Amino acid sequence: MKVVDMKEIKGEELKKIQLDILKYVDSFCRKNHINYMLDYGTLLGAVRHGGYIPWDDDIDISMLREDYDKLMKLSSKMDPRYKFYCYETDKDCCITYGKVLDTKTILYEPSKEKGTKTSVFIDVFVYDNKPNDIEYAKKAYKLYVKYKKLNNLQINKSFYVKSKTKYNFIRYPFHLFLQIFPKRYFVKRNIKIHKKYANIDTGYIAPSGHLCKKELAQDLIEMEFEGYKFLVPREYDLWLKLIFGDYMKLPPVEKRVSHHCFEAYYKEEDKND
Repeated sequence: MKVVDMKEIKGEELKKIQLDILKYVDSFCRKNHINYMLDYGTLLGAVRHGGYIPWDDDIDISMLREDYDKLMKLSSKMDPRYKFYCYETDKDCCITYGKVLDTKTILYEPSKEKGTKTSVFIDVFVYDNKPNDIEYAKKAYKLYVKYKKLNNLQINKSFYVKSKTKYNFIRYPFHLFLQIFPKRYFVKRNIKIHKKYANIDTGYIAPSGHLCKKELAQDLIEMEFEGYKFLVPREYDLWLKLIFGDYMKLPPVEKRVSHHCFEAYYKEEDKND
């Protein structure tokens, strides 16, 4: 399809599209008995602000591996407007988690000239079983972060984030060196780490390397986010403290900015007059 003179999506309009995706995913998951929960900045926003963190511009949900696999399996039954995008189903996907895309939009990270092309999305993170061993959880998370950075550097993303230009001169030789590895090599390594205990119900998971009981992500309640009810952990206070520490304390003013860099547009055929 030829796309010309696309209408850009910004600010509140972008958030409305993301919220519509979340509302659809919520409905689809409830209908198909798939557990999910608001997570990370979205959960923090729900608890602290009743919606988006004012300076944030994305939506995060998460689920356990068994629910994630079920969503992936049933995703072909989703409304054609929405697509579940993940490593297992899309050969161009270079991340370890999933996204639900609004296919009536186009999103470039970080821009049309440079970066990757998908659609406006919400993130779907996945938690895997971990042994009852905090040192293992910390080590596995550090390795995950290492492989994630290598993957980002391999596919060029590291050049486009909001960082000092001088670092690009250091990164570029490493970027060239990493081209000797197959595409998605580091993603595959990370998924292998995640799934090491996939067939063993250990009773534990490790969000951001912090070991906790799996039941925290299974015992869910409803909470308001932007005027709608979505699922969150009943023990949301404990969950947020694991990830953020003193989560009710606002960051310094200079850090109240978005950390994401992208351009979003309506597809020409779906653009409003």
